[in-house]
Amino acid sequence: MDVTLSRLDRLYLAKIADQAERYQDVINQLKDIVITSGPQLTIDERNLLSIAYKNLTATLRSSWRTIDALQKKEVLLSTRQELKLMRVQKERIEKDIDALCRDVVDLLENTLIPAANDGEEMVFYSKMRGDYYRYLAELTRLHPKENLASTSLEAYKSAYKHALITLSPTHPTRLGLALNFAVYFHDIMRSPERACHLAKHAFDKAVSAASESPATVANLEDSLMILQLMRDDLILWQGEINRG
Repeated sequence: MDVTLSRLDRLYLAKIADQAERYQDVINQLKDIVITSGPQLTIDERNLLSIAYKNLTATLRSSWRTIDALQKKEVLLSTRQELKLMRVQKERIEKDIDALCRDVVDLLENTLIPAANDGEEMVFYSKMRGDYYRYLAELTRLHPKENLASTSLEAYKSAYKHALITLSPTHPTRLGLALNFAVYFHDIMRSPERACHLAKHAFDKAVSAASESPATVANLEDSLMILQLMRDDLILWQGEINRG
């Protein structure tokens, strides 16, 4: 049945798809909004798009980690054929992760970032760009000639520089960026020291700002949740440093 859909109709369908965990449908509806209504998304639309890509990617990365752990556990117990089949399935997942990350990066670089306003919107999209290049950098075996880690670093640096100028230290988008940037240093650069330095600086700045003007902290619940995650990671990373 052919139905003419307005922007609100597409947003409603995206919300229903999100509730049903049909995340590719969410992405498709929001891409249609971009095509029919222009590249600037509302906050609701932007958040739905981010969550949809995040959930799809998280599922694939979890599947990859499961098989990776199984390979290591079963390496002495499995037959050569079984190990080969595990590798085949792992490579399929890697290709799915690669395709999904390149899809969101293409949307960001060619459509959303060029149309973004300065401030929170630009930081939000630039952070996403850093995140998905970071996921791609984890799969460098697929693309050894691409310096994906450097592209991720450039995206995070650009986003963080913009966040320091335009967003308060307690803003959840700035805090989320700082947390993911620190994860980049830990996971990709293998530097818990640099991860701790960045995360602690962001943590201390946010706590200081909140202490000075608690009434001005917007989205307090979101900020507190990210600060807790940051604190947990700081404890883990500091433990790694202490163990040498």
